[in-house]
Amino acid sequence: MAETAETFGFQTEAKQLLKLMIHSLYSNREIFLRELISNASDAIDKLRFQAIGNPALISDDSDFHIDVTFDSEANTLTIADNGIGMTRAEVIDHLGTIAKSGTAEFLSKLSGDQKKDTALIGQFGVGFYSAFIVADEVEVITRAAGQPDAVCWKSKGEDQFSVDASERAGRGTSVILHLKSESKEFADGYRLRTIVRRYSDHIAVPVRMLEEKVDSGEKGEEKEETEAPKFEVVNQAKALWTRSRTDIKDEEYKEFYKHVSHDFEEPLTWSHNRVEGKLEYTSLLFLPKRAPYDLWNREAPRGLKLYVQRVFIIDEAEQFLPLYLRFVKGVVDSNDLPLNVSREILQQDERVTTIKNALTKRILSTLSTLAEKEPENYQAFWNEFGEVMKEGAGEDFANREALSGLLRFATTKGDGEKKTVGLDAYLERKAEGQDKIYYVVAESFAHAANSPHIEVLKEKGIEVLLMFDRIDEWLMTNLRDYKDVQFQDAMRADLAVPGDKKNDAKQADEANKSLSDRIKAVLSDKVEDVRVSHRLLKSPACLVLGQFAMGAQMRRIFAASGQSMPESKPIFEYNPEHPLIKRLDAESDEDRFGDLTLILFDQAALAEGEAPADAAGYVHRLNELLLDLLKG
Repeated sequence: MAETAETFGFQTEAKQLLKLMIHSLYSNREIFLRELISNASDAIDKLRFQAIGNPALISDDSDFHIDVTFDSEANTLTIADNGIGMTRAEVIDHLGTIAKSGTAEFLSKLSGDQKKDTALIGQFGVGFYSAFIVADEVEVITRAAGQPDAVCWKSKGEDQFSVDASERAGRGTSVILHLKSESKEFADGYRLRTIVRRYSDHIAVPVRMLEEKVDSGEKGEEKEETEAPKFEVVNQAKALWTRSRTDIKDEEYKEFYKHVSHDFEEPLTWSHNRVEGKLEYTSLLFLPKRAPYDLWNREAPRGLKLYVQRVFIIDEAEQFLPLYLRFVKGVVDSNDLPLNVSREILQQDERVTTIKNALTKRILSTLSTLAEKEPENYQAFWNEFGEVMKEGAGEDFANREALSGLLRFATTKGDGEKKTVGLDAYLERKAEGQDKIYYVVAESFAHAANSPHIEVLKEKGIEVLLMFDRIDEWLMTNLRDYKDVQFQDAMRADLAVPGDKKNDAKQADEANKSLSDRIKAVLSDKVEDVRVSHRLLKSPACLVLGQFAMGAQMRRIFAASGQSMPESKPIFEYNPEHPLIKRLDAESDEDRFGDLTLILFDQAALAEGEAPADAAGYVHRLNELLLDLLKG
């Protein structure tokens, strides 16, 4: 008790987040109780785990519970647990810092639209700080398990908080809310019971409240001295995943999802399964509706809650799911893993690998069912998580066929970039004589849809997959075929178009050899070859890739990461029937011919979404051409 009171200031981002949270979540303010009970449950889970190796921590009190009490006269509400508690240092660290990795990025995404911001704030996870929605001051009195001293944290949720020594009879944490005048409804037993049963019925720890006695005495009779009220359990206090699926209502699943994910939105769907036999475990897995703000941070916390024989072991056990399923939330409860399991042991345990493989297949099966039976919901899922699912199709060889079937792409026969189709639907409607799956990779949907490389394919009624995600070119280096049908990159030199004859292409090259040689002389340091195109109908020219050349998308990724790129030059293809090419062929002034050729080369690069290597030179040549036209 030697430590004195200290006052600390909240970080700027923390203050901003508190204000936004209080404003955005006020209309749904009763969720503060769910968050505080959820935190208390987590604290008890952590103590149970610590006690496996150190039973003395709970030797004086092994009856775990969460008590919700109120004082309507003082207008206070208290949520107390006998969980692991916190030391002074932990209080400062955990309660003094709202800001965490990605907070600035998260705040930048807030739009001012209250509905959208509420969803984002819930996704970020406000937890303890939701208390300030209903309280103008919050006190936390906590004592760490195995420690003699207690600590008091106090704040009005504005600029600062204080930490001081305190007293508490036993381990655990009490959160005392001094309610705002407009929040008096939360100092009412009936209201609190209703909220607990709605949001926290699934919590495995008993949530208790004092019995409320109804006075049955006759009017005029003196009240007899009654005994002090006792605590009664107001929730089911049974782990949801241990119950039979037929006994669980959808609303219970949805509230449990909010408990494990701290998301304010309902899940998109879920899968609850019990596996018996050689390896016994239960899993309850949820797919969120919205991608987390830190989805692309591969170091962000992820994974499932791990229980062994109903005893909580580890939060964020990432060993049970592949990285591309990092957005999945839920629990796995095993009867076969040891209670003293560690993260290191999990990485080496064959049973974990077996469970991981089974859970992965389970999620992919759930998604396949969703895609088949609820295509609109699957499209919504794809809009949020499509890019990470593409990671899986590229990395997970064992599940590649299933993952490929889940892929969705915009196409030349679709209606905009959000109207996508799967590969099965693509194959069902492929053109007569078509034996390949055609695709084009570009910088954007517009670039892909208007790519000169696919003009002949569109003319022949052949559907082309339009790819414009940053991961697409990498993905297609790993996908060779689907259901024995080869993929064909429309930007490659070896494009094979149904109905085309090799002799026709050879004759066209021979007929235009003189023009090809003149163009090649101008572009000798920029291109690998010059040839007549069989893919262009409306455009004068395009740049195509050799068989092993790196595409523009991969080159941009390499350049952004500072990596050196292998030397490669494109092939310049031109359309001899285009008026510009005919005008070029007729040009006798070699200097002017060179300028026109370079303009066509740079325009071909622009059509791909690439900036000309010499932008100033391109503008100069174009201006000269415009001036000549004006003179003429």
